[in-house]
Amino acid sequence: MKEFELKYGCNPNQKPARIYMHDGSELPIKILSGRPGYINFLDAFNSWQLVKELKEALGLPAVTSFKHVSPTSAAVGVKLSDSLKKACFVDDIEGLDDSLLACAYARARGTDRMCSFGDWVALSDVCDVTTALMLKREVSDGIIAPGYEPEALEILKTKKKGNYNIVEIDPNYVPDAIERKQVFGITFEQGRNNFEINRALLENIVTENKDMPESAVRDLIVALITLKYTQSNSVCYAVDGQAIGVGAGQQSRVHCTRLAGGKADTWFLRQHEKVLGLPFKATLGRPDRDNVIDGYINQNEEDVCADGNWQKYFTCQPAPFTREEQRAYLDTITGVACGSDAFFPFSDNVERCKRSGVSYIAQPGGSIRDDLVIECCNKYGMTMAFTGMRLFHH
Repeated sequence: MKEFELKYGCNPNQKPARIYMHDGSELPIKILSGRPGYINFLDAFNSWQLVKELKEALGLPAVTSFKHVSPTSAAVGVKLSDSLKKACFVDDIEGLDDSLLACAYARARGTDRMCSFGDWVALSDVCDVTTALMLKREVSDGIIAPGYEPEALEILKTKKKGNYNIVEIDPNYVPDAIERKQVFGITFEQGRNNFEINRALLENIVTENKDMPESAVRDLIVALITLKYTQSNSVCYAVDGQAIGVGAGQQSRVHCTRLAGGKADTWFLRQHEKVLGLPFKATLGRPDRDNVIDGYINQNEEDVCADGNWQKYFTCQPAPFTREEQRAYLDTITGVACGSDAFFPFSDNVERCKRSGVSYIAQPGGSIRDDLVIECCNKYGMTMAFTGMRLFHH
């Protein structure tokens, strides 16, 4: 297949639309089901690069959940605790521990379930049955992977009445070294960002605390590779082999740090016993439970515990999850890693990181206030590495 005609571009009025190879060669993909659109393919090709790079860097199966050309999360195959399985709504999946790919999917899809609603999924490895069974019951637009087990493919083909978007990509495809795009009729050209993110990138530790265990190295690599494919500015918190908070596309660095930190806090609080024990009605669907949990934790649009509201969601009225209880719980969290796609210009970013249990930071360095940022890290005993490499992505 040398080209694929799309229904429309980013919006229905943007026609004609297609994908094709600039040199006239065959596309490196097969469409096994559905009819992916313009934004679907943007998500597919960005997400595939992310999981391919994570697998190469860490040697573990990798999965990412994408929405609007940024990851909601990314994870490698690390087994889940019982409480995390429950928080990710996968405690009923038989054989989950037997598939590291499925564990990576459970983590990536379970991190920020509200943002992952209607996502695009990328797998680094051939999709197996366990992963397909979990994906089947989630609201998702499509998937890209290097292959599918026959039974897994048949399971996925039942989604959306047979119209679920399933793409297979050639894992050996290597793109041109030069990439191009047009804006306002003007062609931009640049070399692809082939910079390799690995352990060596974290050797320039600039803080008094030089301790960086292998778990922190893994988590910082997860954060930095996630950032490489996140719309800038961006900051990513990671722990236990998964990105737990991604702040994307903000004009201010500290706004990225706050956004990512807020998502990381919600991820931790989802695992609190008060949240895990919420008495949901059996008839309440999974997406509705996600919304209610977010409301219970963040107390935004609706007080889900109030009279007249709780009856819609619960079998009995739950006690509120107070700000004081949440803060006390979050204050026990340590060992979180944080990556930034560009330098921290002020120490306020470190202060916000501290509130979400960050112990390890990786950022390019190069600010005129580096000394103040380092001083703030030293105040909290954090370990910070200067990577010397900016990771902007647009």
